[in-house]
Amino acid sequence: MTAVRQDAWSAEDDLILAEVTLRHIREGSTQLAAFEEVGEKIGRTPAACGFRWNSCVRKKYEEAISLAKSQRQKRSYYKKQPANTGLQVAGLGLEAEAGYYKVEGASEESLSIDAVIRFLRQWKGNLQENGRQLKMLEKELREKEEEIAHLRRINEQLSKEVNEVQTDYRVVNDDYKALIQIMDRARRLAFLTEEEEELKTRFKMDANGNLERIE
Repeated sequence: MTAVRQDAWSAEDDLILAEVTLRHIREGSTQLAAFEEVGEKIGRTPAACGFRWNSCVRKKYEEAISLAKSQRQKRSYYKKQPANTGLQVAGLGLEAEAGYYKVEGASEESLSIDAVIRFLRQWKGNLQENGRQLKMLEKELREKEEEIAHLRRINEQLSKEVNEVQTDYRVVNDDYKALIQIMDRARRLAFLTEEEEELKTRFKMDANGNLERIE
């Protein structure tokens, strides 16, 4: 048997009344059932809970009431649909179905504070894991950038050495061509000298001053 309290309603009492009533609305239950449940929790009569709801608390939760009614209609609709029609939200185990949310592993009752806390903790854990992976990727990126910078320095050094070798090759090639030209001129001079010697040996001067061919 519940006792009737005459003291003023506290903010916690109002919050309990709002949470329970909104849950009953979403689940398609009656407000009377909600007031009876609240009365058992806070030690008041269902009538007192109903009066408090209609006179004060209801005005503060008009948008939440509209949303709860909308969710009630959608829940009723989706219960008639085939299973597994939920959409995975952010890959975190929270299923959304046109405004109706359910935490994976929880019952099909309305989303409770404990379920929200579990979801947020799971979300935090995923964010921390993603943060660790991001740090690893950033480290790998820095290492790759350092490796690329090192390879660029090596490439610049090799390019410089290649340029020096090409310069040396051009100098040697020019020297070689000059040497070939000198050797050609020397051969031509040697050939002309040999011809002159041969001409001198093939003719001789006679007593009358005439050249006489020697056979």
